[in-house]
Amino acid sequence: MHSPVRLVLALHNHQPVGNFDGVFEGAYQDSYRPFLDVLADYPELKISLHTSGSLLEWLVDHHPEYIDRLKEFVAREQVEILGGPFYEPILACIPRRDRIGQIRSYSRYLEQLFGQTVRGMWVPERVWEQTFAGDITDAGIEYTLVDDFHFRGAGIPPEKLHGYYFTEDEGRLLKMFPGSETLRYTIPFQDPWRTIDHLRHVGGQTPNAVVVFGDDGEKFGTWPGTKDHVYRDGWLRRFFDVLRENQGWLKTTTLGESVDNVPPLGRVYLPDSSYREMTEWCLPAEGQLVYEGLVHRYEHDEAWPQLKQYVRAGFWRNFLVKYPESNEMYCRMREVSARLESAQMTPAAQQNPALLHLARTELYRAQCNCPYWHGAFGGLYLPHLRNAIYKHLISADTALSQLEGHSGRWASREIADFNLDARQEIKIASDRLAAYIAPARGGHIYELDVRAARVNLAATLNRRPEAYHKKVLAGSNGDTGGAVSIHDLVTFKQPDLDKRLSYDAWPRKTLVDHFLRPGLSLDEFQRSHGEIGDFVVGVYESVVRRNDKRIEVEMTRTGQAGDQRVTVTKTVSLDANAGGQLEIRYDLSDLPPGQPFHFGVELNFAAMAAGADDRYFYDGAGRQIGRLESIHQLESAERIGLVDEWLGLDVSLDLSQFGGIWTFPIQTVSQSEGGFELVHQSCAVVPHWEFVADESGKWSVRIDLSIDTSAAQAKQLAESKPAMV
Repeated sequence: MHSPVRLVLALHNHQPVGNFDGVFEGAYQDSYRPFLDVLADYPELKISLHTSGSLLEWLVDHHPEYIDRLKEFVAREQVEILGGPFYEPILACIPRRDRIGQIRSYSRYLEQLFGQTVRGMWVPERVWEQTFAGDITDAGIEYTLVDDFHFRGAGIPPEKLHGYYFTEDEGRLLKMFPGSETLRYTIPFQDPWRTIDHLRHVGGQTPNAVVVFGDDGEKFGTWPGTKDHVYRDGWLRRFFDVLRENQGWLKTTTLGESVDNVPPLGRVYLPDSSYREMTEWCLPAEGQLVYEGLVHRYEHDEAWPQLKQYVRAGFWRNFLVKYPESNEMYCRMREVSARLESAQMTPAAQQNPALLHLARTELYRAQCNCPYWHGAFGGLYLPHLRNAIYKHLISADTALSQLEGHSGRWASREIADFNLDARQEIKIASDRLAAYIAPARGGHIYELDVRAARVNLAATLNRRPEAYHKKVLAGSNGDTGGAVSIHDLVTFKQPDLDKRLSYDAWPRKTLVDHFLRPGLSLDEFQRSHGEIGDFVVGVYESVVRRNDKRIEVEMTRTGQAGDQRVTVTKTVSLDANAGGQLEIRYDLSDLPPGQPFHFGVELNFAAMAAGADDRYFYDGAGRQIGRLESIHQLESAERIGLVDEWLGLDVSLDLSQFGGIWTFPIQTVSQSEGGFELVHQSCAVVPHWEFVADESGKWSVRIDLSIDTSAAQAKQLAESKPAMV
């Protein structure tokens, strides 16, 4: 005879900061609202519910009726509200002060909204490190849940995972529930009786068992194929029906009720981990393929059920190594957080608490986890999510600049290891712009912030190999004919994606210096052919000059251009009185007279979307010459511009010497919830000059990079005005 079993259904509903409003609305209509519709017919069934702060704020604004309804479920104790960090950051990705601050802030918000004390929390993406236990308890949380995968990594056998344990950090106790991986794959993808059979088996082995399902609420309607499966075909009602039918031995409950009525199974210290699939995704692409091969080789071995418990893959923080663009966001976020920490006790902050609160809120929003990593979801590969991170970081930066005493027209410079590569970078900033320059890595501008539009024009993303590209090359289409786990879905959103795979040989940043083979074609350059210099990522020596309103960064490198030894000096100047403009000057010297050269400067512009008529290039005569994804080979030009009317941005390059200008899109083939897709990441604009060195051995050119934000400022002003009644 099996013992009674407690089943906790812990749902996690989340939409990232910066996601499209239509995606929020679609998830509401397909998942969040219909789930409550069904649950309302089963008042005896209980759930624990976590809703991320970014989603909850949207629901409060757009669907207050959902909030009112959820309050009714809470009032009759059918729903337990779980807390967590407000804007769903990976705890490993933010400073300790922000972990505690976000959790406390969200608990206060939830308690004011729902009138229920927040005792438990959701750990974003179940990314766990043991020191989090102390931070979570310091924030006032009593219990949480991660995957049973974490517990198995601590050596706990499967039969001892039906309950909860306590852990500690420096004497601060936290209760930890293991979420069942088995239930993550049976709910809602298999017949409800598969779940019941599993729970009955657990009850036959474990007295007083507590089994936890903890996973995304979007599995119930938003994931591909699940809306019809869960609601039209009645899976959820059948599942709730069998739960009701088996109430004699199976009780749905909450995490809080389980803590109050069931003793802990013991003490545990969990290894640093995340859910199983993410430990695979954070491996380098080649390591991921090796890992997958080993699993496939041994998974049918009779010893595999015991062996797999001790097989580990990767560590979440290595996403910051796998994707340098993620590290750039991470380092920028840490910089803003540190400045906020310094500013909060100053007299200016005490006199202007609203501005301090704005900076903190914008920082917290910029810590939303989704763009910092990539797996089965688009994440890092989705430009609108990366752009949202920078939007909030720039807003926080601007607020902090005011607290730090900057006003009117101003310019500043700072030298530090901003990107944590053990080398010094240079930040030049004004009331209009902020540019981060890496002399030790090609002298690139790797961040270019436009304050009025709140965009980073250098938020680019390189094309690189991914383990799933082997599926793209195989070309199969995963038409499953029904609901499947999103981890197993293989669908192609465009044809011939295998022909669009391309990988970059250098960082797609701004001011990438190229010595090219004379006569090189655009087609060859797009395929990363024809480079004969060592300046692309070479180390430049730098000098910074400053007066009251003007900053100059002069960078010099002597290196190879083919078999010639030449010197390049590039100077980037920011003048507060020049508005939104960077003046860039190149001086080439030590050029052998009579020698032909082909020199190019690559600039990459992100944040300005493609695929629409109001995002376009224009030529020196002001004529539109094509959308921002178009390819151009201007033979003799001195000007080109890029416009994004939706953002209100007009970016132009003016050249002091006529030259050729190439433009082409940087597009990735990446994986997202809907399948494999082609995503526009940035526009590459490459002015280039072919010339023969004269007797002086010198050649120079000036590039004025101008950013007109008058339309963006007018748009913001219009949006800030109260509506006319």
